[in-house]
Formats: sequence, C-alpha cells, structure tokens
Amino acid sequence: MGTTKNKDRIFLSSPHMSDEGYEMEYVQEAFDTNWIAPLGENVNGFERELADKVGSKAAAALSSGTAAIHLALKAAGVGEGDIVFCPTLTFSATANPIIYQSATPVFIDSDYATWNMCPQALEEAFHKYPEVKAVIVVHLYGLSADMDQIVELCKKHNVVLIEDAAESLGTYYKSKQTGTFGDYGIFSFNGNKIITTSGGGMLVSDNEERIAKARFWATQSRDQARHYQHSELGFNYRMSNVVAGIGRGQLKVLDQRVEKKRYIFDYYKKELGELEGVQFMPTNEWDEPNYWLSAMTLSGKIRPIDIFEVLEEENIESRPIWKPMHMQPFFEEYDFVGKNVSNELFEDGVCLPSDTKLTDSQLTKIVEIIKKLWCK
Repeated sequence: MGTTKNKDRIFLSSPHMSDEGYEMEYVQEAFDTNWIAPLGENVNGFERELADKVGSKAAAALSSGTAAIHLALKAAGVGEGDIVFCPTLTFSATANPIIYQSATPVFIDSDYATWNMCPQALEEAFHKYPEVKAVIVVHLYGLSADMDQIVELCKKHNVVLIEDAAESLGTYYKSKQTGTFGDYGIFSFNGNKIITTSGGGMLVSDNEERIAKARFWATQSRDQARHYQHSELGFNYRMSNVVAGIGRGQLKVLDQRVEKKRYIFDYYKKELGELEGVQFMPTNEWDEPNYWLSAMTLSGKIRPIDIFEVLEEENIESRPIWKPMHMQPFFEEYDFVGKNVSNELFEDGVCLPSDTKLTDSQLTKIVEIIKKLWCK
C-alpha cells in the first residue's frame, strides 16, 4: 500500500490502528521482554480477553481463521470420508479445511431473509445425508444467521456445529455474540477484518479440554518431554506474541469500529436505498450486525459491473458478493442443496467501500458517483 496511487485510494476495508496507540504499548512490551517469536503474555492475554469479550470459556490464538476452522473440524472428529455441511455463499477459507481433513463438503444455499445458511435447505440436507458429521455456519458480512433454527436442527441430529464468525466479531444474535452458539466458534483478524492483527485467528469454545488440545496440535503436537517428541500429527498454527499484542490493542477499539461500520451502512442506505432496483442486505429484529461490509443488490437496469467500473475510475475499491462455492471450479463436483438464492445474490450483489477510516466527504463522493448512474 506504499504507492502514491494507493495513498489516494479508497479501500473496501483496510487495517485501522487505534488513535490511542494501544497496539504499540503491547508490541513494545514484547520487544522489551524479548518475547518476539515464541509464545508469551500477549498470546495468553489476547486469548483471555477475547474469550471474556465474546463470552466463551476458552480460546486458542492461531495463525489464521482458516487454521481455526481446520482445528475445529479436527477437534470435532471429522476425518476421511466424513460429510460436512457448509454454506455455499462464503469465502473459500470456510470450505478448504474440510478438504484438509479429507472430508466431503455438501454446500447449503442461502435465504433472502439473512443471506446466510437457509434452515429449510439445511433440513433438506439432513434428510439427504443423515450420516453428516458436522455443520459449519457462516455469519456473512457481519449478518447473523438464523441461529435458533440452525442450533435446533444440529441438536436434533446430534451433529457438531462450528460457527465461522470471521466477519462477525461484534455481531450479536438475540444479545449473544455470534461464534458462541455452536460447539466451536472461529474469528479472523486478517487485515481487512473489523479488527486486525495483520493476520491471525482465534478458536473459541466452552469445551476447555478441546481448546487445550487444539493449542497442543497448533504447537506441532510437542509432547511433554525433555527431548522433542511427537506422538500425533502437529501443525505450526500458533499466533506469535508480537501479533497477539496488536490484537490486544485492537480489541480495545472494537466497539468504536462497530459504531463506525453501522454509521457507514446507515449512510449508504439513506442515500442509495430509494434508488430504483436497490435493496440493501437484510437486518432482522433479532440481529445486531457489525456491518463489516455494506452490501446491496441491484434488480434494475443498473448492474453491479456498472458500479464497479465507475468507482474504479475514481480509484475506489468495490467488489462483488462472494461467488458461491458450488460454482467454483475446484468445488463444483460436490453436492449443493437449495434453490439457487446464493447464485442470484452473487449475480446482483455489490460490496461498497466500508473502511472505518472513511470521512464524510469520501462517503459523499462515493454516493454521488453511484447516483449519477441513475441519471443517465
């Protein structure tokens, strides 16, 4: 991001360090104590503080949200040949760990009410694949899935539920943090997320024994011994002490970031919501989103490509909604259950710039550029 062009660029969602410098306090402490590469107090503190913030009993700080999903599947006992239900409307990082475990994904459609996993399609999938081992549910763009119905279905069929809350830290379903309804929850701190550690993730659960096991696997499965001894397959998945320091500082400003994301969404909805064919992503009475990305769909003469192109001409980043997994070349061989709602959302969807550093003048510029398309 060092070029002159990038300095003037309006990004979709970029890192935003605290004005107070909280992050540097923790990072400096890591330098001062020389806890740079291995584990240390920042890792322990970040796990404890994140768990307290979301309301989980235990957390494991890891190198990425993808690593967290992988270890959640492993902790759930998912292995070769097992079936895992996964939303089709998501980023590939949700689905890839299923393949890491030599398991088989079955992709579940979205509904219009939440843009997330459709409970009716999920129920249909349970009837089709009663031997399913686990369900992964995603809270897309910071919108909560309909957790009551999904949790009930998973309990009814005695199936492990994993929540991919990579995009929904600070999102609440009926006053409870997303990521804490299932057996396991995962969060991401990638550079574009609502808070960032530059790269990293967290696995949370009320099952403290399983989280301890995940930490063990993530540290190359090193047995307690004077020499290096390994009785299980391990992974190099632990978060570093420096990175965790950034996370501890970022966690202090999470509520501020959510407030700004909501402000951005409300601004777009007010300014663009009455345009012909425009419909913004859904909110429900039980959902308190973090509005990680503000997204809308278009059903009129103006198409998503028109918005992408006019914004790009002004060096402003926007993107399509995720391309469904069952439409991806790598995953197209796997089964899909649903009515192609996700296909329509992908074809009609636009993710608007949602950077928490956006100024009012930049927001005004963005909506004015977009509004001009309706004047032609």
